[in-house]
Amino acid sequence: MHAFHKITPWRAGNMLLGLGIGLLLSACAVGPDYQRPAAPAAHDYAPTATPQATVSTTGPGGNAQQFVQTMDIPGQWWTLFHSEPLNALIDDALKHNADADAAQAALQAAWENVRAQRGAYFPSVDASVNPTRQKTGNVLSSNVASNSTLYNLTTAQLSISYSPDLWGGNRRQVESLVAQANAQRFQLEATYLTLTTNLVNAAIEEASLRAQIDATHRIIADQEKIMATLLRQQTLGDAPEAAVAAQQAALEQSRATLPPLEKQLAQQRDLLAALSGRMPSDTIDARFTLDALQLPAELPLSLPARLVEQRPDVRMADEQLHAASAQVGVAIANRLPNVQITANIGSAAESASSLLSTGTGFWNIGAAITAPLFDGGTLKHKQRAAEATYRQSSAQYRSTVIDAVQNVADVLHAVQSDAAALASAELAERAAARSLAIAQRQLALGDLSEIAMLNAEQTWRQAEISLAQARANRYADTVALFQALGGGWWNRHDVAAPSS
Repeated sequence: MHAFHKITPWRAGNMLLGLGIGLLLSACAVGPDYQRPAAPAAHDYAPTATPQATVSTTGPGGNAQQFVQTMDIPGQWWTLFHSEPLNALIDDALKHNADADAAQAALQAAWENVRAQRGAYFPSVDASVNPTRQKTGNVLSSNVASNSTLYNLTTAQLSISYSPDLWGGNRRQVESLVAQANAQRFQLEATYLTLTTNLVNAAIEEASLRAQIDATHRIIADQEKIMATLLRQQTLGDAPEAAVAAQQAALEQSRATLPPLEKQLAQQRDLLAALSGRMPSDTIDARFTLDALQLPAELPLSLPARLVEQRPDVRMADEQLHAASAQVGVAIANRLPNVQITANIGSAAESASSLLSTGTGFWNIGAAITAPLFDGGTLKHKQRAAEATYRQSSAQYRSTVIDAVQNVADVLHAVQSDAAALASAELAERAAARSLAIAQRQLALGDLSEIAMLNAEQTWRQAEISLAQARANRYADTVALFQALGGGWWNRHDVAAPSS
C-alpha cells in the first residue's frame, strides 16, 4: 500500500509511455514481408539480336542512329533535338500545365496521409477544462470542501490514450501508405513524361504539317499553271474539252487536300497552347520546321531487366503490389487481440485560481484488452479479400511488365522500319527531282510540252510531301523510344517531390 502511494501521476504517465514503447519494440508485424518481383530474364526485345544501327541516307534527318546499351537517358532528353524554341516551350509548360500541378498536389496529399498515419505510433494527449455551476440537493452531501449545495466547479484534465502496435497492424498500414505515396510519385513522373512527349510530338507534327502545306500550295500553283495552259490551248482548238475537265478535277482535288492540313496545323497550335497551360487565344511564339530539328545520332537501349527500374508505369505497379501486400498484414492484425492503455490526470476546484492547490488533484490509469470473438466472418473475409487483391495486383504487375517490354520492342521495329522508309522516300524524291530536271531541259529544247513538264513538277512536289512525312516519322520514333525507356526521370532535378 505504501508503494502504491509513491506512484505519482507524472510517474504513471512515464510508465505508460515506457510500457507502450517496450511493447512496440518487442512486437513483430504480422503478414507477408514484401519482396519485389524478379526482373525479366529476357536479354533482348526480339528473337534475333537488335541491329546496332539503323540505315542512313544523305538527306536531312537521314543520319544513322546507333543503339548504345550503356547510354543513360538525360533528364531533359528533348534537348537532344537541339531546338531552343522547343526547350523553352517545354520549360514553360512544366511550370504552367494543370495536370502536372494536380499530380504534384496528389503526391503531397499522399505523403501527408503517411505522416498522419505515423501519428498512431505515439500516445494521443488531450487537454480539457470544464467549468460548471451546479446545485446538490439539501438531503445529499456536498461534493465540495465548502459543503455548499450551490457552487461552481472547474475541472482541468489531461487525458492520455495509447494503443501499442502489438501485431504491427499500424506499421503495415504505414507501409501501405508509403507504397501508395511512392506509386503517386511515379504517377507524377508518368504525367511529366506524357506531357513532355506530347509537346515534342506536337512540335514535330507542326513541322511536318508546315512542310506538307508548303508543298501542297506549290502543287496547286503548278496545277493552276497547267489549267491555264489547257484553257489557252482549248481556245486555239489544240486541247479537247475532256482534257480540260480532267485537269479541273485534278486541281480541285489538290485544293481539297489543303483545308484538312490547315485544320490539323491550327489544332496542333491549340494543343501546344493547352499543354503549356494556356488558352488557344494566347500567342505562342515558337514555330517549328523540320529543318530546325536535329535527329539524335545515339539512342539508348536498356535491357528488359533495367527497363523495369526505369518505366514509371512498372514502378507504379510495383508500389501498388507492395501496398496490397501490406494490407494483408493489416487485415491479419485486425483479427488479433488489441490493448488500449488510458490515463487521466487533473485537478478540480471551486474556482479556477485554486486548481493547483493541494488536495484538488486526481489521476487514474487503466488498460483494456479486446479481442474479436464473433463477427459473422467479417474479419476473415476481409483478410481473404486483401489476399485476393494482392494476387490481382501481382497479375497486373506482370501484365504491366509485358506491356512495357512489348512497347519497347514495337518502337525498335518502328525505328528500323521508318529509317528504311525515309531512305526509300528520299530516293523517290531524288528520282522525281531528276525527272523534273530532264523535263525542264526538254521543254527548253521544244521536245516536251509545258503540261508534261508541270506534271513532272507536280510528281516531285508529291514526293516532297512523302519525304516530309517520313522525316517526321523518324523524329517521332525517337521520341517514342525515349518515352518507352522511361524518359530519364531519375536524372531530372526540376521536379521537387515531397519527401517522407
